[in-house]
Amino acid sequence: MHHDRTMIADRRAGAGMVLRLAFAVACAAVVCGCQTDQQTTGVPDVPTDYRLLHPISLTEKDRSLLVFIGVNRGSLTPAQRAQVLGFAQNWKDEATGGVVIDLPAGTTNERSSAAASREIASILAATGVPPQSMVVRSYRVTPQTLAPVRITYPRIAAQAGPCGAWPENIGPSFNRDYFENQPMWNFGCATQHDLAEMIDNPADLVQPRAETPSYTMRRTTVLEKYRLGTPTGAQTPAGTTGRITDVGQ
Repeated sequence: MHHDRTMIADRRAGAGMVLRLAFAVACAAVVCGCQTDQQTTGVPDVPTDYRLLHPISLTEKDRSLLVFIGVNRGSLTPAQRAQVLGFAQNWKDEATGGVVIDLPAGTTNERSSAAASREIASILAATGVPPQSMVVRSYRVTPQTLAPVRITYPRIAAQAGPCGAWPENIGPSFNRDYFENQPMWNFGCATQHDLAEMIDNPADLVQPRAETPSYTMRRTTVLEKYRLGTPTGAQTPAGTTGRITDVGQ
């Protein structure tokens, strides 16, 4: 009788141990499931901010000017001289290197392009481009092609993209981004690309410009009026209050 009670107690203890072990395993599975869900939903695979997903970066790009020279001309037209002059002035403001003049070779306008290149070099030198910073070289194209004289210099430019990437379906699906209403991959790329193309000085994205000198004459006038106690703002002539324009009067 005592032996039977011992066996029953051992069975009950073993069953209790199995139940406690099963309960511990179930709790661990629940905890792991919660932790996994937190990692997948709380931390996105890619940034949701378009400024982080499609950042604007600075790089060095070439600015080029194409000058088409006729077969029997050998000189620049007035419009082409103005283009080369403006190109040289831009070189002074934004260039990071010298100027390269590429002349077509093996074409019908090869000789006229070579003659026009001397005029181009003289305009560049007169604007301030040092002669040692100009390099003249040739490139070969199809003989029947009216190839241009290509003038190039490097500069700092801003860029973003490329755009148009659609790695996932944006329609109804079982993807996590669809259920969480996350922005699509290409969202904001076009805006960032356009901003990079339109900015005047790419360095403004990194640091502000230095202050320009103040207008001394205007500052002196305003301070003198302030010293005398007279109004410093612009005065509206009598009888013109509320009038927008004088057109039609």
